[in-house]
Amino acid sequence: MAVRRRRSAPKAEELALLRLLALAGADRAPVVVSSREIGEKLGVSQQAADNYLVRLAGTGLLSRALGGRKQQLSLTPAALELLRREYHAYRRIFEGPGHLRMRGHVVSGLGEGRYYLSQPGYVVQFAERLGYTPYPGTLNVKLGGEDLVRLRAIKDWSGTRIDPFEASGRTFGGAKCVASRLNGRACHLIMPDRTHHQDIAEFISPEFLRGALSVQDLDPVDIELQES
Repeated sequence: MAVRRRRSAPKAEELALLRLLALAGADRAPVVVSSREIGEKLGVSQQAADNYLVRLAGTGLLSRALGGRKQQLSLTPAALELLRREYHAYRRIFEGPGHLRMRGHVVSGLGEGRYYLSQPGYVVQFAERLGYTPYPGTLNVKLGGEDLVRLRAIKDWSGTRIDPFEASGRTFGGAKCVASRLNGRACHLIMPDRTHHQDIAEFISPEFLRGALSVQDLDPVDIELQES
């Protein structure tokens, strides 16, 4: 079985290079520049700048096409994800924990939440880390427009971690839980590490949320999310 190598964190100078390229527009289209020009802007030698470029390209953070003395440089999705995490870290330092309000509509799921939330490996962690055992099932809320964009940004928030585990010969993935309120009622948004439902927010609670909120499919719900 092949061993997957974990990408090492970029050095401070390499991170500065990624920021420099992003500001030059390399997140949208290739930027044509020489190693010497990059070195001058970073305050390092041309050789050092070229070494940074080689390493960033080798770790999948940079797309590099050589041509004469200059080269075309583009940031990869992995690089943009790294810069988003950096942005979030600084935003939290200067602005404090995130807080968002959204609105969505209740939809029915496939019943998978009941199966997963009933697994002992999850139940024990929920009890220890959230302070309660969730009702076996999630309340699914469909989001769209700007609220869907906000939901995707929340993946960089800190929250309560639920670790993956193995049971009965299979692996159950991890997740992050974010303190939430639905129509003012306390609960948690659960964000699985792997999910196919990009426009669906799933919520857990010690109570049956549909009944507690008196909601049915297509009913609107107000969502508040608080970063821990």
